[in-house]
Amino acid sequence: MIYTALGDSITFGENASSYARAYPRVAASLVNASGSCKVRGYILARPGWNTHDLLDAAIWQGSSLISRSSVVSVWIGGIDLAASALSSLGSRQRLDAKQILNRYRRNLHAILTQIKSNSPARIICCTQYNPFPNTPLAAEAITGLNLATREVAQSCHAKVAPVHKWFEGKQGGLIYGYRHGKVEDALGGHLPIHPNDQGHQVIARGLAPYLAAGK
Repeated sequence: MIYTALGDSITFGENASSYARAYPRVAASLVNASGSCKVRGYILARPGWNTHDLLDAAIWQGSSLISRSSVVSVWIGGIDLAASALSSLGSRQRLDAKQILNRYRRNLHAILTQIKSNSPARIICCTQYNPFPNTPLAAEAITGLNLATREVAQSCHAKVAPVHKWFEGKQGGLIYGYRHGKVEDALGGHLPIHPNDQGHQVIARGLAPYLAAGK
């Protein structure tokens, strides 16, 4: 069984101690170790990719791989939200969350539609955890992002993996470079938003049953 993980820097494994410790590879290893089925895992992800970039990659780079996949996970949208939020914070202009989420919905729907048109794979959409739980606006924005993810996934008959629940209240131990859990922590140049090795383990353990289901 081929499992392909689509995403951005989180799926790519940025800030994991090695790429082998990124959640897609760990999840595949867990399923293989369980003996429930044999999984080969692949990653189509790059740091900095937003939904438009991932859509472009799914069409032009990943089409052949996706067509051979039995399971495809999609975790995207953090860059769409973070780039707009940091720009808003720096310019002190109000974040236009409605416009961002509408664009996210359109692009995510196009990504899922592209996958479905090219493959019979089961699709898993991952929700986004909140790396800034002590900033109310971040919580509000990510709640909106996750609601949009569930709505689009449901419309495309995709499963939803609630990653945000797996991280809730545990961000300090699961995010690389976590400081105060505030958006301002990201203004110094370092973005404390990616999972550390333990965070990737948590994601992988949560995803493994979705990979094995239905085999």
